[in-house]
Amino acid sequence: MQPDLRYPIGEFQRPENITDAQRRECIDAIAEAPARLASAVAGLTPVQLDTPYRPGGWTVRQVVHHVPDSHMNAYVRFKLALTEDEPTIKPYDEARWAELADAKTPPIESSLALLDNLHKRWVILLRSLAPEQWSRKFRHPALGTLTLDQNLALYAWHGKHHVAHITSLRQRNGW
Repeated sequence: MQPDLRYPIGEFQRPENITDAQRRECIDAIAEAPARLASAVAGLTPVQLDTPYRPGGWTVRQVVHHVPDSHMNAYVRFKLALTEDEPTIKPYDEARWAELADAKTPPIESSLALLDNLHKRWVILLRSLAPEQWSRKFRHPALGTLTLDQNLALYAWHGKHHVAHITSLRQRNGW
């Protein structure tokens, strides 16, 4: 059976509840994501960066630029949920964002630096939360109501998911 190249680590499974230990693991995964992404793309040539990670998929370059776009949105969602009562967030069209010039053509270094600095701030925020704050919620028009715990798990998965797109492509192509 062929692996599903869209989900090299499997599809995200939204947890109902998260333990303190699982929460720490998720925060650690978010803290490690920038270094893992940088390592995944280290030494790639421009031609390799412009190679789709799967047929019909984004290029490696687009994936690298997508991760901070997505994680910036997640960071703002956390802050909204912490400062408002169940806000309805505005989703974004990630496929259309990936087609914009800032995701298709520039060098990846600016997005790697953006992700690194964003995650430094985000991890400070995450590690500061009191246990009761993790149950705060926001409404996503397509996904419904999510707790901060659930969003934390989603973004811990998300970073690993996209790193695996790149590392599995490198493995398949012998890079």
